[in-house]
Amino acid sequence: MKHINIYIVLLLLTFGLTNAQQTPAKKQSKTIAIKGATAHIGNGEVIENSIIILKDGKLLNVVDSRIVKIKLAEMEVIDATGKHVYPGFIIPNTTLGLVEIDAVRATDDDSELGSWNPHIRSLIAYNTESKVVESMRPNGVLLAQITPRGGRISGTSSVVQLDAWNWEDAAVKEDDGIHMNWPNSFSRGRWWLGEDPAMKMNKNYEKQVKEITDFLNETKAYIKGSGSALNLPYEATKGLFNGSKKLYIHVDDEKGIIDAVNFSKENGVKNMTIVGGYHAYRVADLLKQNNISVLLQRVHSRPDQTDDDYDLPFKTAKMLVDKGVVVALEGSGGMERMNARNLPFYAGTTVAYGLTKAQALQLITLNTAKILGIDENYGSLEEGKSATLFISEGDALDMRTNIISHAFIDGRMISLESHQTTLWKRYSEKFNTQD
Repeated sequence: MKHINIYIVLLLLTFGLTNAQQTPAKKQSKTIAIKGATAHIGNGEVIENSIIILKDGKLLNVVDSRIVKIKLAEMEVIDATGKHVYPGFIIPNTTLGLVEIDAVRATDDDSELGSWNPHIRSLIAYNTESKVVESMRPNGVLLAQITPRGGRISGTSSVVQLDAWNWEDAAVKEDDGIHMNWPNSFSRGRWWLGEDPAMKMNKNYEKQVKEITDFLNETKAYIKGSGSALNLPYEATKGLFNGSKKLYIHVDDEKGIIDAVNFSKENGVKNMTIVGGYHAYRVADLLKQNNISVLLQRVHSRPDQTDDDYDLPFKTAKMLVDKGVVVALEGSGGMERMNARNLPFYAGTTVAYGLTKAQALQLITLNTAKILGIDENYGSLEEGKSATLFISEGDALDMRTNIISHAFIDGRMISLESHQTTLWKRYSEKFNTQD
């Protein structure tokens, strides 16, 4: 039995070594010039024949080569003629790196026990060596907001870049916001317990909202108190009142969204974003008036209710954008970690339902960066910002043509290899061999 156990351990170690994470790219040491590509800036602007200079991890120049001439003699030049350059895509509200295999409890670290966990930091549980994380990069997803789940207040999210040895190196913005799950005003009966499956009012709704209000009032009292014993949940919540943290309220129904907006105003929360927002289009004017942004749920999904339009999830982004609401696409939904790599194609679907390609691109670049509070450095190809971008052979919002040749995070040319590309190379010749 002892020999069998040793064999199993050795087998697991061998598997781990042969499928290890790619070594993160080294810091940029030489100036790089990308010439000839169509540059999709991310703010609505497109430069047909661009020159983009990357120096010391920053964008030194982003210019039209037909207007501005730059000497490229001492630079490493990438000829991207006929290709396209995009800012790195950003996936918010995802458990990427927190869960590896759903059926293996030891790899699942996306939630904690209890209902009130604002002090739980998702960042320190983030696994940079996740095979799921490395599968994002070949589609241009280079940054993510790592978000906890569960409870009434799930915890605190952080923004990371997706090429690092550890969470300290990965962190772009630590503890950017607190995530709250708003009570459902309506719910379905549990048919498996013999209850009527029809929609019905949540009798405990007002009580549950009061519990949230009481928690924030207790936090305010803690802030005012002098010499109080350290309380980690209250301490973590302080940022909602001084503007250092954003409140992300996960809510879908119309009444819940209205109540959540009013709740935030009444309790002095400085910054708030709706996450999910299935019925946000019904209260778009309210959201616009109160400068409330929306992280919209996965586009490729079915309507929740029988009287909803069959294509409602596909066109909601268009309805909100037309009303002037700042919208981004978020990463929840079934198998969310796996689906996160399809983020650009969700944005592409919104084009088929009314948005321009420039508007759709903003849903996964600059709009997301603004909501997460990282737009000073990320989200668009503008001089002085981080050189986090990629080169695609075609339209990055189309799964048929988004074939990436180069990707950079903070000027570092990163690996585009993943477990999937390794298997593709292994089996691509299987049925092409000749006798």
